[in-house]
Amino acid sequence: MIRFLLSGIVFCALQAVAADVQPVKNAGPYVPSPQSVVSDMLRYADVGPGDFLVDLGSGDGRIVLTAAKVFGARGFGVEIKDELVKRANEAAKLEGLAERVEFIKADLFKTDISQATVITMYLLPDTVNLLKEKFLAELRPGTRIVSHDYPLTGWIPEKYVQMELEDKVQISGVTTTLIYLYVVPAKVQGQWKASMPPAVSRAPATLLLKQQLTRVSGSARLDGRDIPLEDVRLRGDRITFKLAGRKGEFSGQIKGRSIEGMLDGKTPWSATLGG
Repeated sequence: MIRFLLSGIVFCALQAVAADVQPVKNAGPYVPSPQSVVSDMLRYADVGPGDFLVDLGSGDGRIVLTAAKVFGARGFGVEIKDELVKRANEAAKLEGLAERVEFIKADLFKTDISQATVITMYLLPDTVNLLKEKFLAELRPGTRIVSHDYPLTGWIPEKYVQMELEDKVQISGVTTTLIYLYVVPAKVQGQWKASMPPAVSRAPATLLLKQQLTRVSGSARLDGRDIPLEDVRLRGDRITFKLAGRKGEFSGQIKGRSIEGMLDGKTPWSATLGG
């Protein structure tokens, strides 16, 4: 049986091994996350058997190996240093995980990460922030991103954890340890033609949404009146909002240029971008 990681995206990434990879940017020295932090990162991201995890700057492979061995996930690690890639692949074989995980020598800025449902990283802050556009361009809405110690500037974390850990002293000189969890948002900005329940609007309605990453605001034009949206929340491909001065919560799933949803979980509504 052909190993799943030798097809598609990962196969293309493996071509870089034969060449002398020159990174777009030096991501800094190899500094491993303590094993307790690795477990917390994966736990806070709710990693499970259905996930495909990509670790950027995978070092000795501990994050990907733990994701596979303990949480049942599949995935690959991206690392620029030959000796670390070799060590990680040898560990995968020794632990019986080589059919589910792979470690490749590649530039993390050039590696196709679109297969990921979870991204993990422990990189310098400037490197973390240089990856923001890549994440938005390549990752599907709902993909989870977990960063050890350094945030994605401008992104609102879904979860933020701070703890004191003695193991960090030998790494950073302090005990403070930070874990940031983000969820890649769907793109919702624009004018949506909406079909609302008759009790909300008898005529075709319009939603005008403005977006800054996970922050969304806007208004609804209903029967000739503009009504502000309140409590707008966007998590991955799921959106919820209320109409100012009215009861009920709208929820919906974004599928490209369409939204299919329910009002209070009972009455259907829908919208089409640019309709």
